[in-house]
Amino acid sequence: MLPVTLLTGVDEEFRGAVGSNLLAAAGSNGVLVEYDVSSLSAGYVVRIARTATGVIDRETIRMGHPCVSCAMRKTLVELLNSIAAVDRYDVAIVSVPGAGDSQSVAEEIAREDELRVDVVIVAADTATVVDDLTGDQFIQDRGVATAAEDGRVMAEVVARQLEYADAVVLSSPDATAKALIEAINPQARIQSTPTDLLKLRLHDPDAAETRTEPGSITAPIREDGPVNTLVWQSARPFHPERLYEVLEDLVTGTARGRGTVWIATQHRNRLSWDSFGTNISIGVLGPWLADLPADRWAGVGQQHQARSALEWHPEYGDRASYLSITGVDLDTRELTARLDGCVLRADEAVHSLTDPFAPYLEGSSAA
Repeated sequence: MLPVTLLTGVDEEFRGAVGSNLLAAAGSNGVLVEYDVSSLSAGYVVRIARTATGVIDRETIRMGHPCVSCAMRKTLVELLNSIAAVDRYDVAIVSVPGAGDSQSVAEEIAREDELRVDVVIVAADTATVVDDLTGDQFIQDRGVATAAEDGRVMAEVVARQLEYADAVVLSSPDATAKALIEAINPQARIQSTPTDLLKLRLHDPDAAETRTEPGSITAPIREDGPVNTLVWQSARPFHPERLYEVLEDLVTGTARGRGTVWIATQHRNRLSWDSFGTNISIGVLGPWLADLPADRWAGVGQQHQARSALEWHPEYGDRASYLSITGVDLDTRELTARLDGCVLRADEAVHSLTDPFAPYLEGSSAA
């Protein structure tokens, strides 16, 4: 079975340097697969596989749609299987371009009998990673090669890379960057040199899927230093208008927000909270467990099932809101007060409320 190391990161130069270091550490028994995506907008990418002694494979991949991850999945598994069949190499290192989705690539590889993912690594440039996670710059404006319709912000791209990763390689030691990455993914191994990561088998697909589960939260791991995580919950639903009016204020100065939301006017829909930097989205996750027969509970995320078992309400079942919000120099006391102020009071009737979220959630009903 061929061990595969997946390497990603939005800084192309630093990711390339880490890939070269990993290949050097692998010696003559390693293969590095890289993608030249400079012609992505023209409808093709160039895949290059090389060893320490030179290029062993080069292929131009033409696409009908300029999706980086699609371009990789189309032929990557075939290439890796051919490398495994040679029975000469100890490891294949795959460098995933900045706009690519390492999770989908890892899951594709995991379906193959002769391949396994040993570690997923993010190469993070300390000069930019904190600004990337807390800002509002779009991936298009950063110059990262991607599809023209890719409307993601850098904060989302980087946060999702970090959340799925088993390890993070920093370009240089930086206390704030390290603390912020730890807060986003407490399970990730963080270091400034990549070479020893080839000897470790860190990737657990089930654990990676669980920690990236939509609607889940991240627990704080420290209380000192500039990075803070607020964990907030309420057994009462949000007032839709009060919540809608302060959404932008709630994410100002934050890096990552996650969780499950109960809005009074969306009684049957379990909603997700996803904020990346100053951008936020609220979407439908599905029905509440309380509205499902027990034989359908398996289709709901493991974290939500576990939390519901511990905190099941005699009247509302698993209906509740719980959020984790992480930021640098975050005023958790003020944020708590703002969230508390958005909760529906006991004397407020639901039937008279206007729902400003309804137009955005229409067509996504869990009913």
